[in-house]
Amino acid sequence: MARRISLREFQQDLVRRLNEAAAAEAPSARLGVQVGGELWLVRLEEAGEVIPVPPIAPVPLTRPWFRGLANIRGNLYSVVDLAAFQAGEPTTHTPDARLLLVHERYSTSAALLVSRMLGLRNLQQFQQRPGKGARAWESGQWVDRDGHLWRELNMNELVYHNDFLQAGL
Repeated sequence: MARRISLREFQQDLVRRLNEAAAAEAPSARLGVQVGGELWLVRLEEAGEVIPVPPIAPVPLTRPWFRGLANIRGNLYSVVDLAAFQAGEPTTHTPDARLLLVHERYSTSAALLVSRMLGLRNLQQFQQRPGKGARAWESGQWVDRDGHLWRELNMNELVYHNDFLQAGL
């Protein structure tokens, strides 16, 4: 015969099981992008959307890494060449290049120009390296099964970094 439980026991058991499920390690996905010769991981909740590169209007008297302004569905976005911003070679306009829009929660209409998208990556397939990384916006480093180094982007640190905010000459 089935055991009868009270509503209180049922609720307590449900809360316990939900807490256990939340504590269990779920797969952690990141968006993989190539920035110049570097591989980067971006948290999904920090990225807005990824789009092909639209026409970009240059803005005079700005730093070389500030590519200009892009009209995306009627909204102007500041376009930053992430490779050039990090003192690398400027990103060439190829069919693979994309704009990674910064999530709206950062209250900035900024887009990062990246060399290409590499799709979703599961962190369980990576090994984390100790340390934070050389740049303020690099929150960690990971190594994949093939031995490639991936840097994790901290969008908050990037978009509020003083150098990022100073696009003018």
